[in-house]
Amino acid sequence: MTQLLDLPPLRDSLTEHGLLADKSFGQHFLLDLNITRKIARLAGPLDGQTVIEVGPGPGGLTRALLEAGAKVIAVEKDPRFLPLLEELAQAADGRLTLVQGDALKVDEAALAGGPGHVVANLPYNVGTPLLIKWLTGPWRPISMSLMFQKEVADRIAAPVNDDAYGRLGVICQALCSAKVVMDLPARAFTPPPKVASAVVRLDPLPERPPEAEIAALEKITAAAFGQRRKMLRSSLKLLGGEALCLKAGIDPNVRAETVPVEGFLRLARAL
Repeated sequence: MTQLLDLPPLRDSLTEHGLLADKSFGQHFLLDLNITRKIARLAGPLDGQTVIEVGPGPGGLTRALLEAGAKVIAVEKDPRFLPLLEELAQAADGRLTLVQGDALKVDEAALAGGPGHVVANLPYNVGTPLLIKWLTGPWRPISMSLMFQKEVADRIAAPVNDDAYGRLGVICQALCSAKVVMDLPARAFTPPPKVASAVVRLDPLPERPPEAEIAALEKITAAAFGQRRKMLRSSLKLLGGEALCLKAGIDPNVRAETVPVEGFLRLARAL
């Protein structure tokens, strides 16, 4: 721990290595350790736990996770950051493993060697695909504490009848409890993005629907919210329309944003 606290400030490390954010990777650095430590606390307790972090960049959140006692596997696509992160690994007493690669393609089960958490300031351009991968893929995290654009975070946690309620929220909430636990203004980042951000905490529900039901849910929500202004009997016409709704005990004349998550699960079971 002493070695971690003796590391130079993140801004100094970036300057020393001549590193700037790369827009093509959706990079916005979180350099305030007070903020990254708060994110680590919201994800905790992490002492002795395996944590996968995606897009560590200069390692601000990585430092906070290591300070919390986690064993961190950091997946970084941009090779420019590896020398800087190697310095952090040397101060981490063997608790930081660096993986250079695309997080959409890595095998988390092989990396973690068992259960683990995901804590990450996700690159904006791949945040949603990564979330869907962790929700529906073979490796299922114990918990996820993820930073997204505020608009995406609100969609993940939105309740029924909310303007932000949609397909992403239904799928997430069918599998997890989802809550926005922290809001961050654009000025907290370097360089500041054009939008605010937020951290969402997701914890898997005790009972997971069968895989066939999840696949059906993805079809149902794609159709229902793809034409969200239409009544379900119209938007779900190709999947059974009114007959499907009646079979699931759902009024075929309602629109998608008024149907709760459990209603969509009933539709998926009916399909």
